Amino acid sequence: MSSAAISVDAGRLPSAALRRFAWAVLVYFIAVILWGGLVRATGSGAGCGDHWPLCNGTVVQHSPRLDTMIEFTHRFTSGISFFSAVGLLVWTFMGTIKGHLARGAAVAAVVFTLIEAILGALLVKLGLTAQSQSPLRAPYLALHLTNTLLLLAALTLCAHLLSRRRGYTRDTVRMVAPAGAIAAVIVVMMVGVTGSLAALGDTLFPATSLGAALAQDFSATSGWLVRWRWTHPTVAVLASVFLIWLLVRASRRTAHWDNRRLSVLVLALLGAQYVLGVLDVVLLAPTWLQIAHLLGADVLWAALVVLTARLTLEPLQADIRP
Repeated sequence: MSSAAISVDAGRLPSAALRRFAWAVLVYFIAVILWGGLVRATGSGAGCGDHWPLCNGTVVQHSPRLDTMIEFTHRFTSGISFFSAVGLLVWTFMGTIKGHLARGAAVAAVVFTLIEAILGALLVKLGLTAQSQSPLRAPYLALHLTNTLLLLAALTLCAHLLSRRRGYTRDTVRMVAPAGAIAAVIVVMMVGVTGSLAALGDTLFPATSLGAALAQDFSATSGWLVRWRWTHPTVAVLASVFLIWLLVRASRRTAHWDNRRLSVLVLALLGAQYVLGVLDVVLLAPTWLQIAHLLGADVLWAALVVLTARLTLEPLQADIRP
């Protein structure tokens, strides 16, 4: 590519401030998700009663309990996340050229944020919080987690596409063999969903020892949610096969980006998740470890989305640059 072409292309790029803001919004959303995990792990989902969006029917909380403070903080930070997503959408449209792929990702992020708010409101109104063992809670939680992952994927794609120096508009990219990469992403989503159900089982039916936990998992008298806990590590092991295939493919594709460092990062995050998962079982899922496991899963998911985008949305030019 000539220096003149590079200069013209650089002039069409989003500002550095917009790119930093997009990544900051992603980090903030992950923090909100972690706090939501704390709400579930501590059984604080009913801390504001069945009121929404108000907390216990008021805005200002007088002498609140701990569970009320945890739930109210989650609602407050979630509200800020909606406005940050809208701000990212407006700034992306103002700061990019027509046809920029980040615009679509920003729109999707706002849509998924709205769905997230609706699901959160229904969670409270239907009473599917705290120690509720309603048969609706597990499928509802799976739906909620799926939307959360799609939301994170949209935010990650937006930030990634804003950071690209080429291949960021509809007429400058081509789709390359997306089926396998998308299948790997779907499998990872399944791992996330089964993980959320396993975490719910740990919250509702805590075990007093590792032996008791294993007995619960395989007892015919246990509820299906408890016996589901072994499904999560099984699905995770099977998913690693798809991920390893994706990483091998990525390490060999360097026409546009050097994917080796990102592949190593994904592999390291995957290994860390296995370690945290084993500790989760051995230590009987303490709250801090559940949050650490969730953080690792969110970061792994974001890295995987970027890697998948690099493999499937290829620029038409073939020069190597970060």
